[in-house]
Amino acid sequence: MSIRRSRRLTAVLAGGLVVAAGGANALATAPPATEPAGTEAAGTEPAGTEAPAGSAADPAAEGYYWTPNEELLAGAEGQVNIISWAGYVEDGSNDPSADWVTPFEDITGCAVNNTLGPTSDEMVRLMQSGEYDGVSASGDATERLIAGGEVGPIDVSLFSSYEQIFEDLKLQQWNSVDGEPYGIPHGRGANLLVFNTETFADAAPDSWGIMFDGGTDADGTISVYDSPIYIADAALYLMATQPDLGITNPYALDQTQFDAAIALLEQQSEIVGQYWGDYAVQVESLIGGTVLAGTTWQVIVNVAQGEGATIDAVKPVEGATGWSDTWMVSAQAANPNCMMLWMDWITSPWANAQVAEWFGEAPSNAESCALTAVPDHCDIFHATETEYWEDVWYWTTPTTECRDGRTDVECLAYPAWIEAWAELRS
Repeated sequence: MSIRRSRRLTAVLAGGLVVAAGGANALATAPPATEPAGTEAAGTEPAGTEAPAGSAADPAAEGYYWTPNEELLAGAEGQVNIISWAGYVEDGSNDPSADWVTPFEDITGCAVNNTLGPTSDEMVRLMQSGEYDGVSASGDATERLIAGGEVGPIDVSLFSSYEQIFEDLKLQQWNSVDGEPYGIPHGRGANLLVFNTETFADAAPDSWGIMFDGGTDADGTISVYDSPIYIADAALYLMATQPDLGITNPYALDQTQFDAAIALLEQQSEIVGQYWGDYAVQVESLIGGTVLAGTTWQVIVNVAQGEGATIDAVKPVEGATGWSDTWMVSAQAANPNCMMLWMDWITSPWANAQVAEWFGEAPSNAESCALTAVPDHCDIFHATETEYWEDVWYWTTPTTECRDGRTDVECLAYPAWIEAWAELRS
Protein backbone atom coordinates (compact mmCIF):
# COMPACT_ATOMS: atom_id res chain seq x y z
CA MET A 1 0.00 0.00 0.00
CA SER A 2 2.63 2.44 -1.05
CA ILE A 3 1.64 6.03 -0.33
CA ARG A 4 3.19 9.17 -1.82
CA ARG A 5 1.90 12.36 -0.21
CA SER A 6 1.17 15.18 -2.64
CA ARG A 7 1.17 18.87 -1.78
CA ARG A 8 -2.58 18.81 -2.10
CA LEU A 9 -2.81 16.11 0.56
CA THR A 10 -0.53 18.09 2.82
CA ALA A 11 -2.74 21.13 2.33
CA VAL A 12 -5.80 19.12 3.25
CA LEU A 13 -4.09 17.97 6.42
CA ALA A 14 -3.08 21.53 7.24
CA GLY A 15 -6.69 22.56 6.73
CA GLY A 16 -7.79 20.34 9.56
CA LEU A 17 -8.73 16.99 8.02
CA VAL A 18 -6.85 14.53 10.18
CA VAL A 19 -6.08 11.74 7.73
CA ALA A 20 -2.95 10.50 6.09
CA ALA A 21 -1.36 10.44 2.77
CA GLY A 22 0.24 8.50 3.25
CA GLY A 23 15.56 -15.92 16.80
CA ALA A 24 16.10 -12.11 16.99
CA ASN A 25 13.97 -11.57 20.06
CA ALA A 26 16.77 -12.55 22.39
CA LEU A 27 18.23 -9.66 24.39
CA ALA A 28 21.52 -8.47 23.05
CA THR A 29 23.95 -5.62 23.40
CA ALA A 30 25.67 -4.85 20.14
CA PRO A 31 27.56 -1.87 18.74
CA PRO A 32 25.50 0.43 16.50
CA ALA A 33 25.30 -0.92 13.00
CA THR A 34 26.26 1.11 9.99
CA GLU A 35 23.23 2.96 8.65
CA PRO A 36 22.01 1.24 5.47
CA ALA A 37 22.29 3.23 2.29
CA GLY A 38 19.15 5.10 1.31
CA THR A 39 17.72 5.42 4.80
CA GLU A 40 15.90 8.50 5.96
CA ALA A 41 17.51 9.34 9.28
CA ALA A 42 15.22 10.77 11.90
CA GLY A 43 17.76 11.11 14.70
CA THR A 44 17.76 13.64 17.52
CA GLU A 45 19.92 13.84 20.61
CA PRO A 46 18.43 11.49 23.24
CA ALA A 47 16.97 13.40 26.18
CA GLY A 48 16.59 10.73 28.84
CA THR A 49 13.75 8.39 29.60
CA GLU A 50 11.13 10.74 31.05
CA ALA A 51 8.14 11.43 28.83
CA PRO A 52 7.14 15.10 28.92
CA ALA A 53 3.76 15.96 30.37
CA GLY A 54 1.28 17.93 28.28
CA SER A 55 -1.85 19.92 28.90
CA ALA A 56 -5.07 18.32 30.14
CA ALA A 57 -6.36 18.20 26.55
CA ASP A 58 -3.13 16.70 25.23
CA PRO A 59 -2.80 12.91 24.86
CA ALA A 60 0.58 13.35 26.54
CA ALA A 61 -1.02 14.71 29.72
CA GLU A 62 -0.17 11.45 31.46
CA GLY A 63 3.00 10.84 29.54
CA TYR A 64 2.82 8.81 26.37
CA TYR A 65 0.85 5.90 27.84
CA TRP A 66 3.88 3.69 27.48
CA THR A 67 6.60 2.42 29.75
CA PRO A 68 9.56 0.80 27.97
CA ASN A 69 10.67 -2.64 29.03
CA GLU A 70 13.57 -2.06 31.41
CA GLU A 71 15.52 -5.07 30.21
CA LEU A 72 15.27 -4.01 26.57
CA LEU A 73 16.07 -0.43 27.50
CA ALA A 74 19.20 -1.52 29.35
CA GLY A 75 20.41 -3.30 26.22
CA ALA A 76 19.41 -0.59 23.75
CA GLU A 77 22.04 -0.33 21.01
CA GLY A 78 21.57 3.38 20.22
CA GLN A 79 19.87 3.10 16.83
CA VAL A 80 17.43 1.05 14.81
CA ASN A 81 17.16 0.53 11.03
CA ILE A 82 13.56 0.09 9.90
CA ILE A 83 11.70 -0.64 6.66
CA SER A 84 8.17 0.79 6.65
CA TRP A 85 5.23 1.85 4.57
CA ALA A 86 5.15 5.60 4.01
CA GLY A 87 3.35 7.35 6.84
CA TYR A 88 4.20 4.77 9.50
CA VAL A 89 7.41 6.39 10.78
CA GLU A 90 6.92 10.16 10.99
CA ASP A 91 9.43 12.52 12.64
CA GLY A 92 7.75 15.87 11.95
CA SER A 93 9.60 16.56 8.70
CA ASN A 94 6.48 16.03 6.58
CA ASP A 95 4.22 17.82 9.05
CA PRO A 96 5.38 19.21 12.43
CA SER A 97 2.19 17.89 14.03
CA ALA A 98 3.01 14.32 12.97
CA ASP A 99 5.95 13.21 15.08
CA TRP A 100 6.03 10.02 17.10
CA VAL A 101 9.68 9.30 16.29
CA THR A 102 11.17 12.08 18.42
CA PRO A 103 9.41 11.01 21.63
CA PHE A 104 10.58 7.45 21.05
CA GLU A 105 14.16 8.58 20.54
CA ASP A 106 14.01 10.78 23.64
CA ILE A 107 12.61 7.99 25.81
CA THR A 108 14.83 5.15 24.57
CA GLY A 109 17.98 6.73 23.16
CA CYS A 110 17.43 4.70 19.96
CA ALA A 111 17.93 6.89 16.88
CA VAL A 112 15.50 5.85 14.14
CA ASN A 113 16.75 5.32 10.57
CA ASN A 114 13.81 4.60 8.28
CA THR A 115 13.72 3.29 4.73
CA LEU A 116 10.44 3.38 2.82
CA GLY A 117 9.31 0.14 1.21
CA PRO A 118 7.24 1.01 -1.88
CA THR A 119 5.84 -2.52 -2.27
CA SER A 120 5.61 -5.76 -0.34
CA ASP A 121 7.96 -7.38 -2.86
CA GLU A 122 10.57 -4.68 -2.26
CA MET A 123 10.22 -5.01 1.51
CA VAL A 124 10.95 -8.72 1.26
CA ARG A 125 14.00 -8.04 -0.90
CA LEU A 126 15.34 -5.42 1.52
CA MET A 127 14.83 -7.70 4.51
CA GLN A 128 16.73 -10.46 2.72
CA SER A 129 19.78 -8.18 2.61
CA GLY A 130 20.21 -8.57 6.37
CA GLU A 131 20.86 -4.84 6.75
CA TYR A 132 17.66 -3.99 8.60
CA ASP A 133 16.38 -4.63 12.10
CA GLY A 134 12.69 -4.92 11.29
CA VAL A 135 9.78 -4.12 9.02
CA SER A 136 6.11 -3.19 8.89
CA ALA A 137 4.84 -5.91 6.58
CA SER A 138 1.45 -6.69 5.07
CA GLY A 139 0.16 -10.24 4.92
CA ASP A 140 1.35 -10.76 1.37
CA ALA A 141 4.92 -10.29 2.66
CA THR A 142 4.86 -11.60 6.24
CA GLU A 143 4.51 -15.24 5.33
CA ARG A 144 7.34 -15.05 2.83
CA LEU A 145 9.53 -13.49 5.52
CA ILE A 146 8.59 -16.20 8.00
CA ALA A 147 9.12 -19.03 5.50
CA GLY A 148 12.48 -17.60 4.46
CA GLY A 149 13.71 -17.31 8.02
CA GLU A 150 14.07 -13.54 7.68
CA VAL A 151 12.06 -12.96 10.88
CA GLY A 152 11.66 -14.92 14.06
CA PRO A 153 9.03 -15.51 16.76
CA ILE A 154 8.64 -12.98 19.57
CA ASP A 155 8.36 -13.33 23.33
CA VAL A 156 5.16 -11.39 24.05
CA SER A 157 6.14 -10.90 27.69
CA LEU A 158 8.65 -8.30 26.48
CA PHE A 159 5.92 -6.13 24.96
CA SER A 160 3.54 -4.22 27.23
CA SER A 161 1.37 -3.33 24.23
CA TYR A 162 0.64 -6.88 23.11
CA GLU A 163 -2.16 -7.51 25.61
CA GLN A 164 -3.94 -4.35 24.39
CA ILE A 165 -4.11 -5.48 20.74
CA PHE A 166 -7.53 -6.48 19.40
CA GLU A 167 -7.82 -10.24 19.81
CA ASP A 168 -9.02 -10.86 16.25
CA LEU A 169 -5.70 -9.51 14.93
CA LYS A 170 -3.50 -11.81 16.99
CA LEU A 171 -2.25 -15.27 16.03
CA GLN A 172 -3.50 -15.11 12.46
CA GLN A 173 -2.04 -17.13 9.61
CA TRP A 174 -0.07 -14.12 8.38
CA ASN A 175 1.56 -13.29 11.73
CA SER A 176 1.99 -16.59 13.57
CA VAL A 177 3.05 -20.21 13.17
CA ASP A 178 1.39 -22.99 15.16
CA GLY A 179 0.08 -20.53 17.72
CA GLU A 180 3.42 -18.73 18.15
CA PRO A 181 3.37 -14.99 17.31
CA TYR A 182 5.91 -13.62 14.83
CA GLY A 183 5.16 -9.96 15.34
CA ILE A 184 2.78 -7.33 16.70
CA PRO A 185 -0.25 -6.20 14.63
CA HIS A 186 -0.06 -2.53 13.63
CA GLY A 187 -3.41 -1.67 12.00
CA ARG A 188 -5.88 -2.76 9.34
CA GLY A 189 -8.17 -1.60 6.57
CA ALA A 190 -10.61 -2.90 3.98
CA ASN A 191 -10.45 -2.33 0.24
CA LEU A 192 -13.70 -0.49 -0.52
CA LEU A 193 -15.84 0.35 -3.54
CA VAL A 194 -15.78 4.10 -4.18
CA PHE A 195 -18.39 5.67 -6.45
CA ASN A 196 -19.44 9.09 -7.71
CA THR A 197 -22.66 10.06 -5.95
CA GLU A 198 -23.86 12.20 -8.88
CA THR A 199 -23.34 9.41 -11.39
CA PHE A 200 -25.18 6.99 -9.11
CA ALA A 201 -27.70 9.49 -7.76
CA ASP A 202 -30.69 7.20 -8.27
CA ALA A 203 -29.24 4.19 -6.46
CA ALA A 204 -25.96 3.79 -4.63
CA PRO A 205 -24.12 0.62 -5.71
CA ASP A 206 -23.60 -2.11 -3.15
CA SER A 207 -21.85 -4.74 -5.28
CA TRP A 208 -18.50 -5.21 -6.97
CA GLY A 209 -20.56 -5.90 -10.10
CA ILE A 210 -20.01 -2.37 -11.41
CA MET A 211 -16.28 -3.12 -11.34
CA PHE A 212 -16.45 -6.42 -13.18
CA ASP A 213 -19.69 -6.75 -15.14
CA GLY A 214 -19.93 -3.26 -16.56
CA GLY A 215 -23.04 -1.87 -18.15
CA THR A 216 -23.12 1.29 -16.00
CA ASP A 217 -22.26 4.94 -16.57
CA ALA A 218 -18.91 4.26 -14.91
CA ASP A 219 -17.69 2.10 -17.81
CA GLY A 220 -14.34 3.42 -19.01
CA THR A 221 -13.68 5.25 -15.73
CA ILE A 222 -13.14 2.26 -13.46
CA SER A 223 -10.08 2.53 -11.17
CA VAL A 224 -8.24 -0.69 -10.22
CA TYR A 225 -5.47 -1.29 -7.68
CA ASP A 226 -2.36 -2.18 -9.69
CA SER A 227 -0.93 -5.24 -7.97
CA PRO A 228 -0.88 -9.02 -8.47
CA ILE A 229 -2.71 -9.36 -5.16
CA TYR A 230 -5.73 -7.76 -6.87
CA ILE A 231 -6.36 -11.14 -8.51
CA ALA A 232 -7.91 -12.03 -5.14
CA ASP A 233 -10.53 -9.31 -5.66
CA ALA A 234 -11.67 -11.04 -8.84
CA ALA A 235 -11.70 -14.39 -7.02
CA LEU A 236 -13.77 -12.85 -4.23
CA TYR A 237 -16.39 -11.72 -6.72
CA LEU A 238 -16.43 -15.17 -8.33
CA MET A 239 -17.01 -16.73 -4.89
CA ALA A 240 -20.36 -14.94 -4.81
CA THR A 241 -21.37 -15.02 -8.47
CA GLN A 242 -20.04 -18.37 -9.70
CA PRO A 243 -20.32 -20.76 -6.75
CA ASP A 244 -19.86 -23.77 -9.04
CA LEU A 245 -16.16 -22.85 -9.20
CA GLY A 246 -15.90 -23.89 -5.57
CA ILE A 247 -13.79 -20.92 -4.42
CA THR A 248 -13.91 -20.60 -0.64
CA ASN A 249 -10.75 -18.55 -0.13
CA PRO A 250 -9.67 -15.91 -2.68
CA TYR A 251 -5.99 -16.68 -1.99
CA ALA A 252 -6.42 -20.42 -2.58
CA LEU A 253 -6.98 -20.90 -6.31
CA ASP A 254 -6.37 -24.07 -8.27
CA GLN A 255 -5.65 -23.79 -11.99
CA THR A 256 -9.31 -23.76 -13.05
CA GLN A 257 -10.24 -21.17 -10.46
CA PHE A 258 -7.18 -19.06 -11.23
CA ASP A 259 -7.94 -19.11 -14.95
CA ALA A 260 -11.49 -17.96 -14.21
CA ALA A 261 -10.20 -15.05 -12.14
CA ILE A 262 -7.79 -14.00 -14.89
CA ALA A 263 -10.56 -14.24 -17.49
CA LEU A 264 -12.71 -11.95 -15.33
CA LEU A 265 -9.85 -9.46 -15.05
CA GLU A 266 -9.36 -9.52 -18.81
CA GLN A 267 -13.05 -8.79 -19.21
CA GLN A 268 -12.74 -5.99 -16.67
CA SER A 269 -9.83 -4.40 -18.51
CA GLU A 270 -12.24 -3.29 -21.24
CA ILE A 271 -13.96 -0.87 -18.85
CA VAL A 272 -10.93 0.19 -16.78
CA GLY A 273 -9.78 3.78 -17.08
CA GLN A 274 -7.03 3.69 -14.47
CA TYR A 275 -4.71 1.26 -12.72
CA TRP A 276 -3.36 2.97 -9.63
CA GLY A 277 -0.48 2.23 -7.33
CA ASP A 278 0.19 5.82 -6.33
CA TYR A 279 -2.22 6.92 -3.63
CA ALA A 280 -2.32 10.54 -4.83
CA VAL A 281 -3.22 9.56 -8.41
CA GLN A 282 -6.57 8.12 -7.41
CA VAL A 283 -7.27 11.04 -5.08
CA GLU A 284 -6.78 13.52 -7.91
CA SER A 285 -8.91 11.45 -10.28
CA LEU A 286 -11.77 11.28 -7.79
CA ILE A 287 -11.57 15.02 -7.21
CA GLY A 288 -11.46 15.70 -10.95
CA GLY A 289 -14.32 13.33 -11.72
CA THR A 290 -12.34 11.19 -14.16
CA VAL A 291 -12.88 8.13 -11.95
CA LEU A 292 -16.51 7.29 -11.27
CA ALA A 293 -16.03 3.94 -9.53
CA GLY A 294 -13.10 1.97 -8.23
CA THR A 295 -11.30 0.00 -5.57
CA THR A 296 -10.11 2.33 -2.82
CA TRP A 297 -9.13 2.83 0.81
CA GLN A 298 -11.13 4.81 3.35
CA VAL A 299 -8.36 7.36 3.75
CA ILE A 300 -8.45 8.15 0.01
CA VAL A 301 -12.18 8.76 0.28
CA ASN A 302 -11.73 11.05 3.29
CA VAL A 303 -9.07 13.15 1.58
CA ALA A 304 -10.98 13.42 -1.71
CA GLN A 305 -14.21 14.33 0.07
CA GLY A 306 -12.30 16.99 1.99
CA GLU A 307 -11.38 18.50 -1.37
CA GLY A 308 -14.97 18.52 -2.56
CA ALA A 309 -15.20 15.24 -4.46
CA THR A 310 -18.80 14.04 -4.82
CA ILE A 311 -18.09 10.47 -3.79
CA ASP A 312 -18.93 7.87 -1.21
CA ALA A 313 -17.67 4.37 -0.46
CA VAL A 314 -19.07 1.08 0.71
CA LYS A 315 -17.93 -2.40 1.57
CA PRO A 316 -19.96 -4.39 -0.99
CA VAL A 317 -22.32 -7.23 -0.17
CA GLU A 318 -19.78 -9.77 -1.43
CA GLY A 319 -17.28 -8.66 1.22
CA ALA A 320 -13.84 -7.29 0.44
CA THR A 321 -10.14 -7.95 0.47
CA GLY A 322 -8.10 -5.96 2.97
CA TRP A 323 -4.83 -5.65 4.80
CA SER A 324 -3.50 -6.18 8.30
CA ASP A 325 0.08 -5.03 8.84
CA THR A 326 2.50 -6.51 11.36
CA TRP A 327 5.72 -5.20 12.88
CA MET A 328 8.40 -7.91 12.76
CA VAL A 329 11.99 -8.10 13.98
CA SER A 330 14.71 -9.41 11.68
CA ALA A 331 16.36 -12.71 12.53
CA GLN A 332 19.64 -10.96 11.66
CA ALA A 333 18.95 -7.74 13.56
CA ALA A 334 22.07 -5.88 14.66
CA ASN A 335 19.89 -3.78 16.97
CA PRO A 336 17.20 -6.16 18.25
CA ASN A 337 16.56 -4.36 21.54
CA CYS A 338 15.90 -1.02 19.87
CA MET A 339 13.72 -2.77 17.28
CA MET A 340 11.63 -4.48 19.93
CA LEU A 341 11.31 -1.21 21.82
CA TRP A 342 10.09 0.41 18.59
CA MET A 343 7.57 -2.37 17.99
CA ASP A 344 6.20 -1.97 21.50
CA TRP A 345 6.10 1.83 21.17
CA ILE A 346 4.40 2.06 17.76
CA THR A 347 1.65 -0.32 18.88
CA SER A 348 1.18 1.40 22.26
CA PRO A 349 -2.00 3.46 22.83
CA TRP A 350 -0.77 6.99 22.10
CA ALA A 351 1.65 6.22 19.28
CA ASN A 352 -0.77 3.81 17.59
CA ALA A 353 -3.50 6.46 17.72
CA GLN A 354 -1.16 8.97 16.07
CA VAL A 355 -0.15 6.73 13.20
CA ALA A 356 -3.69 5.42 12.66
CA GLU A 357 -5.00 8.94 12.12
CA TRP A 358 -2.05 10.09 10.06
CA PHE A 359 -2.11 7.07 7.78
CA GLY A 360 -5.88 6.53 7.77
CA GLU A 361 -6.58 3.09 9.19
CA ALA A 362 -8.09 1.24 12.12
CA PRO A 363 -5.59 1.09 14.99
CA SER A 364 -4.60 -2.27 16.39
CA ASN A 365 -4.44 -1.13 20.01
CA ALA A 366 -7.90 -1.15 21.60
CA GLU A 367 -6.92 1.69 23.95
CA SER A 368 -5.97 3.99 21.06
CA CYS A 369 -9.58 4.82 20.27
CA ALA A 370 -9.82 7.03 23.38
CA LEU A 371 -6.76 9.01 22.29
CA THR A 372 -7.51 10.01 18.69
CA ALA A 373 -7.88 13.72 17.87
CA VAL A 374 -11.02 12.97 15.87
CA PRO A 375 -13.39 11.41 18.43
CA ASP A 376 -15.11 9.13 15.92
CA HIS A 377 -11.97 7.95 14.13
CA CYS A 378 -12.43 4.36 15.30
CA ASP A 379 -16.08 4.46 14.22
CA ILE A 380 -15.12 5.70 10.75
CA PHE A 381 -12.59 2.89 10.38
CA HIS A 382 -14.68 0.24 12.19
CA ALA A 383 -11.87 -0.48 14.62
CA THR A 384 -14.00 -2.06 17.34
CA GLU A 385 -16.61 -3.72 15.11
CA THR A 386 -15.53 -7.35 15.01
CA GLU A 387 -18.42 -8.29 12.72
CA TYR A 388 -17.30 -5.72 10.13
CA TRP A 389 -14.11 -7.68 9.53
CA GLU A 390 -15.72 -11.11 9.30
CA ASP A 391 -16.02 -10.89 5.50
CA VAL A 392 -12.76 -8.99 4.95
CA TRP A 393 -10.13 -11.29 3.46
CA TYR A 394 -6.79 -9.88 4.55
CA TRP A 395 -3.96 -10.05 2.06
CA THR A 396 -2.01 -13.30 2.42
CA THR A 397 0.65 -14.93 0.28
CA PRO A 398 -0.77 -17.55 -2.11
CA THR A 399 1.07 -20.87 -1.88
CA THR A 400 0.96 -24.21 -3.69
CA GLU A 401 -0.55 -25.68 -0.54
CA CYS A 402 -4.20 -24.63 -0.76
CA ARG A 403 -5.21 -22.41 2.13
CA ASP A 404 -8.78 -23.68 2.05
CA GLY A 405 -7.71 -27.11 3.28
CA ARG A 406 -7.88 -28.98 0.00
CA THR A 407 -5.23 -31.63 -0.48
CA ASP A 408 -6.36 -33.20 -3.75
CA VAL A 409 -5.24 -30.24 -5.88
CA GLU A 410 -2.33 -27.81 -6.02
CA CYS A 411 -2.98 -24.09 -5.85
CA LEU A 412 -1.15 -21.35 -7.72
CA ALA A 413 1.66 -19.78 -5.69
CA TYR A 414 2.44 -16.07 -5.69
CA PRO A 415 5.05 -16.18 -8.49
CA ALA A 416 2.30 -17.37 -10.83
CA TRP A 417 0.16 -14.42 -9.71
CA ILE A 418 3.01 -12.02 -10.49
CA GLU A 419 3.51 -13.52 -13.94
CA ALA A 420 -0.19 -13.46 -14.79
CA TRP A 421 -0.60 -9.87 -13.63
CA ALA A 422 2.40 -8.72 -15.65
CA GLU A 423 0.93 -10.34 -18.75
CA LEU A 424 -2.47 -8.80 -18.08
CA ARG A 425 -0.94 -5.34 -17.74
CA SER A 426 1.41 -5.63 -20.70
